[in-house]
Amino acid sequence: MPARWLATLGCLLFGLTICGAWAAEAPTTQPPGGTRREQGAGPSSPSGSLVIIGGAERELNTAIWSTIVELAGGQGAPIAVFPTASDKPRAAGREVADILKAAGAQAFVVPLALTGFDVSVEAAARDASLAARVREAGGVFFTGGNQMRIRQALVDKEGRNTPLLDAIWHSYRRGGVIAGSSAGAAVMSRLMFRQGGPLSTLVHGARLGKELDSGLGFLDHDWFVDQHMLARGRFARTLVAMHSQGIRHGIGVDEDTAVVVQGNKGRVIGYRGALIMDLSQATAGMDAEGFWARNAKLSYVDHGGTIDFETLKVTPAPEELEERLIDPDGQGFRPLFKQRVFCNDILGHMAVFEVMYHLLENVHDEGIGLAFDGEAARSGPTRGFEFRFYRQADTEGWDTGDFGGDDYTVVNIHCDIAPIEIAIQIQPKM
Repeated sequence: MPARWLATLGCLLFGLTICGAWAAEAPTTQPPGGTRREQGAGPSSPSGSLVIIGGAERELNTAIWSTIVELAGGQGAPIAVFPTASDKPRAAGREVADILKAAGAQAFVVPLALTGFDVSVEAAARDASLAARVREAGGVFFTGGNQMRIRQALVDKEGRNTPLLDAIWHSYRRGGVIAGSSAGAAVMSRLMFRQGGPLSTLVHGARLGKELDSGLGFLDHDWFVDQHMLARGRFARTLVAMHSQGIRHGIGVDEDTAVVVQGNKGRVIGYRGALIMDLSQATAGMDAEGFWARNAKLSYVDHGGTIDFETLKVTPAPEELEERLIDPDGQGFRPLFKQRVFCNDILGHMAVFEVMYHLLENVHDEGIGLAFDGEAARSGPTRGFEFRFYRQADTEGWDTGDFGGDDYTVVNIHCDIAPIEIAIQIQPKM
């Protein structure tokens, strides 16, 4: 039987009593290699670019908007704005088009939405003149909202591309840029989330047709895309989705941030950074207690840094590269933190990043994070998850203060995940 353990942890005015078991006897799976592409999805190496935005992009974030215009052909470039995902497509399309126009583009709104325009979604998706205009555009922008609306509008009931989706692919193949924010970022990979919170996904899994659905597949098909990554603590649900569909690698873009993909290279621009998730050397599974994993690897690429999508090599921003390399195994390592890393809400806002950089610069080489439903735990024992983060020989990072604070790039923090049982014991105030 798997070994069980018991610990009591102080937390505010109450304690956490945790009983857990590693899923050592569950069947293991190794994500298979290779890539897959949907029928009709296009060539393996389009000459265009992708700008994958994590959502909540600000109008004043000129790094993102100017990059989109530049990749579309520069000043005066035509960019087709698809407000398809929004529940207020007219307003959403107009807002984005105005921002792109202010950045120098000749942006126009494509009236493709399930509601909100005078033309039906079916007619717009097959409109020859509209498709011709998109084909000749230098770029396409998908707004945020509900990503399933994009899929439903651009792919027919038999799963075939509509003429408008073919037009988007034509623009991308000949060198155009495809940009998308939030829902518009989710459709970049061949599979995407349609629903599912981080904790519920850990408990129930990520199932095709329920939590997951087909995306549009512009990015290499061995990569999974998620958005609002750090702000909404979505790394765990991404790992579950990757495992369930045999996808080795995932990229999670945070809010007001973008990853610019050109060929096999990705460059992070904007406010924060992107999280790289790697299951290529991990074992993982789902059992009656939920998701478990061993040796998943997480890397955080700060703005200005780059990622090689083939080798997973991370290169930090020049400012970080020039200032300070942090090698926990190096002779000159001087850790900043002495307190053990512990987080009782690892799925919370920015929590995983906080754990990663505190562990990088710590005298201790491992830390713990918990995920559970606090309200349910007050009523009795409830299902939860333990995340054990730890350093290995390949763990390293960089830091700079040139951006006005401590900015870190952290590479290869390893992570094990195990289902546990959690109960809260209310203690009287002293």
